[in-house]
Amino acid sequence: MTDSPDSSRARRSDATRTAILDAARERFASDGYDRATIRAIARDAGIDPSMVMRYYGNKEGLFAAAVAVDLRLPDLAGVAGAEVGRAAADHFLDVWEGNEVLTALLRVGVAHQAGTERLHGVFREQLLPFARRFCPDPEQAPARAALVASQLLGLALTRYVLRLPPAAGLSREEIVAWLSPTLQRYLTEPGP
Repeated sequence: MTDSPDSSRARRSDATRTAILDAARERFASDGYDRATIRAIARDAGIDPSMVMRYYGNKEGLFAAAVAVDLRLPDLAGVAGAEVGRAAADHFLDVWEGNEVLTALLRVGVAHQAGTERLHGVFREQLLPFARRFCPDPEQAPARAALVASQLLGLALTRYVLRLPPAAGLSREEIVAWLSPTLQRYLTEPGP
């Protein structure tokens, strides 16, 4: 049985989109939003720049597609209340280690409106509902989620983007040991 011309075109289209998104993630992560160009991304993907524009319209459309982020935050229903901070720290490291999408988003988020908006969306749609599950006072959930974000993004910035030697040199176990009590406090302890 042979493929129809339409199914063959669809596979080529999917392969082209995948190549573009992979190249864009790498380029945004290494160069940041402003220095990443459609031409460089197209060259990295082995295609003509017009194909990038055809599929994604412009650089912002490409960025939005390339940095679709799902933190895959765990349910933690079976985790003892006193272990929520440790489980969250472990999960954070699992998600960040070697994830060029998150690195690109963080780089761009601090310098460009498209990245800032994407980070706000991740906070609103993923981190805030996660914090609400554990927060003893529902009115404090937004502030607590923001405090969790400050710890996670601060560590990510120093470890994965800036690669400050002391932060990059910490072992996973050391990071979890330092980070867990802080996340635990922010998520579950009574407010000050």
